[in-house]
Amino acid sequence: MTNLHSTGIEGFDALAELALDMRWSWDRATDEVWRQLDPELWEITHNPWIVLQTVSLDRIERVLVDPVFCKDVEVLVQTRRQEMEAQTWFQQQHSQSPLTKVAYFSMEFMLNEALPIYSGGLGNVAGDQLKAASDLGIPVVGVGLLYQQGYFRQVIDKDGNQQALFPYNDPGQLPIAPLRQANGEWLRLEITLPGYTVWLRTWQVQVGRVKLYLLDSNDAANFPVHRGITSELYGGGPELRLKQEMLLGIGGWRLLATLGMQPEVCHLNEGHAAFAVLERARCFMQETGQPFEVALAVTRAGNLFTTHTAVAAGFDRFDPALIEQYLKVYAEHDLGIPLQDLLALGRRNPHDLSESFNMAYLAIRGSGAVNGVSRLHGEVSRRLFEPLFPRWPTTEIPIGHVTNGVHIPTWDSAPADDLWTQACGKCRWQGTMDTLERDIRSVTDTDLWQFRLAASKSLVTYTRKRLARQLAATGASIEVVTQAGHLLDPNVLTLGFARRFATYKRPNLLLHDPARLLRLLTNPQHPVQLIIAGKAHPKDREGQALISQWIHFIRQADIRPHIVFLEDYDMLLTEHLVQGVDVWINTPRRPWEACGTSGMKVLVNGGINLSELDGWWAEAYAPDLGWALGDGQEHGDDADWDAVEAESLYDILEQEVIPEFYCRDESGIPLAWVARMRESMARLTPYFSANRAVRDYTEQHYLPAAAAYQLRSADKSTVGKQLVDWQNNIQQKWEKLRFGEVKVETMGEHHHYEVQVYLNDLDPNAVRIELYAEPREASTPIRQVMQRERQLVGASGGYAYSADVSATRPSSDYTARLIPNFDRVAVPLEIAHILWQRG
Repeated sequence: MTNLHSTGIEGFDALAELALDMRWSWDRATDEVWRQLDPELWEITHNPWIVLQTVSLDRIERVLVDPVFCKDVEVLVQTRRQEMEAQTWFQQQHSQSPLTKVAYFSMEFMLNEALPIYSGGLGNVAGDQLKAASDLGIPVVGVGLLYQQGYFRQVIDKDGNQQALFPYNDPGQLPIAPLRQANGEWLRLEITLPGYTVWLRTWQVQVGRVKLYLLDSNDAANFPVHRGITSELYGGGPELRLKQEMLLGIGGWRLLATLGMQPEVCHLNEGHAAFAVLERARCFMQETGQPFEVALAVTRAGNLFTTHTAVAAGFDRFDPALIEQYLKVYAEHDLGIPLQDLLALGRRNPHDLSESFNMAYLAIRGSGAVNGVSRLHGEVSRRLFEPLFPRWPTTEIPIGHVTNGVHIPTWDSAPADDLWTQACGKCRWQGTMDTLERDIRSVTDTDLWQFRLAASKSLVTYTRKRLARQLAATGASIEVVTQAGHLLDPNVLTLGFARRFATYKRPNLLLHDPARLLRLLTNPQHPVQLIIAGKAHPKDREGQALISQWIHFIRQADIRPHIVFLEDYDMLLTEHLVQGVDVWINTPRRPWEACGTSGMKVLVNGGINLSELDGWWAEAYAPDLGWALGDGQEHGDDADWDAVEAESLYDILEQEVIPEFYCRDESGIPLAWVARMRESMARLTPYFSANRAVRDYTEQHYLPAAAAYQLRSADKSTVGKQLVDWQNNIQQKWEKLRFGEVKVETMGEHHHYEVQVYLNDLDPNAVRIELYAEPREASTPIRQVMQRERQLVGASGGYAYSADVSATRPSSDYTARLIPNFDRVAVPLEIAHILWQRG
């Protein structure tokens, strides 16, 4: 595939090459190039492609005759090409692995504000993981949708209410390029929907070493209504959402096949893309002639599902009639299965014809591994998905976790980059980061505090400018706009709170006692200032009401100097906030924050977290690293508990945070504060980075998944066919399996068990008999495999099994159980049968 951008001006193609590689979004080396072309436009947009497309050809020609400018561009281009070819962590550590390609599917990607196809946390994770994959050389390709309008843009009107705007994303001004075939023709896909076809345009985004492909229904060959399928992110109703998810999953995998790619691993970032598991199986059917059942059994070994949802209501569900309307022909004609078999993949009870179709269930039944996004979220997810694994202990529900991390070079400020570079080296985020904790501790108190003072000053300057522009746009008086240029003080403790305004995030917990908050902010000896930002979904009236409460509170004359609400929370605003605030506050109801990554972004910049013990902070918190809110227990949406935590939040601020910030030595340095900063930076930044998270995904999931897929797909799918035959055999004979007599004899330090099992005519090798004991406190459960001793005389399919276990626990703690057994099959993920001797 080729993409051509040329004006006929010598040197323009080099500029285009730099502008269309979004590496500039985290590598600041090219900033000065765009600043020279148009400093004002660069400051406003931070989008090189807009600058290059907007400035006059005369201007471009003038700078390109400057030998110094041309030399700088030449060096940047050569550096880029050399780095693209340089040895990476993946090549050094896993050059002999079977992994050649990971397809990463996500409904949204947050790469930069110049490409507004994101809403929040999910896109943040997707974008940061693509960037980290580029840094580490992991062979990932991203797949998503290009939205004509993206997520809404926020304006706060004169009455303090949120208004939603949907400006058009002009592809010509986005840092993307049409994906073209070798003959120059734009690559377009034809996707069949009931009664019509939809043409999808394809786009390519260069993200360093990684490519992101985007699908777009705004093709002139489509009917107007169909051109709008990819209009809004998370807009419209269930029917539009279903069509978007079909285009993402089915269209996305079809695009990869069209490009000749055969990824060993398909990573589903949330259930939105779960239809990819069906299309992957269909492609395998087409290649091998195998039926759907075998194709799914083979391909699921290479699929990974990451869930980000902490409540059951958060999963996408569709009415069965809607699935029938849009997928009946696909099921029967393309997959060769009845519609009911497809519906069963997305239901808890396959026989309940009224049950809705759950995309998360489809993703689980189509994947070889499933993970949550923090340790606590893994526990929550195991509870959420218990219904799919009846009678299995919660601890054995097959959902692990890989805690999210953020792409540090994206979120650190230029001064932070300098500080870390001096202490830890330029390539610190491209390897294993083994020495970072030690190296960053070498930075002196003075240097750390000067760094923080500069960060506070920069944030205050940015906030004043943005607020003045925001007020002017809504028709505020010249006096009010002018006053905005003098708000806030870089020497005052600055708290930051920015996130989606939803009730479970409790964004108004600080407003629980307005009078106490006012006293806290206006203390003459120890003043505090607060910067707030965040959007509520246009359909979330409760969330919008929470924004209005803050706006009305802030507009009071005695409050206005101390709190700022910055509208239209986007990636650029996030960068400035996380780089400048002293304390980042997060107040969700535990355990509804699956992970939360905003607080991770302040770490590299010397910010400190004050957060609920939820998500990532539940595993990151230590008393010398930040402050914790809550008791580490779950209280639901209890208003009384909210009041308790609000009072606790005020207490922590008044009694711990504020005094520590203002307690200075003779040089004016808050030594205890700086010590906390240093420990937070040293111990938390490396671990809660996308570098660590993506290496974890690679070594814990991608490499094993690639090997498992290759094994199952080898030798004309012999293993896959054997697996399906085994599953069907288990399914047919399971109901007749039973336990017989159990004998227990305690001998010294051991209990000796003998258990009789009747397997009907099932091959004993198809099952495993275990002794099981529930875990005690923080321990893990005991699982002791029992050995087959003999066949029972006079009983068809009867066998005696025995095992010894420690007598440190009473014999009554143990019970025998029977589970399916097949080499390299994930039980209970791929088959959830279990039979207990008792209980």
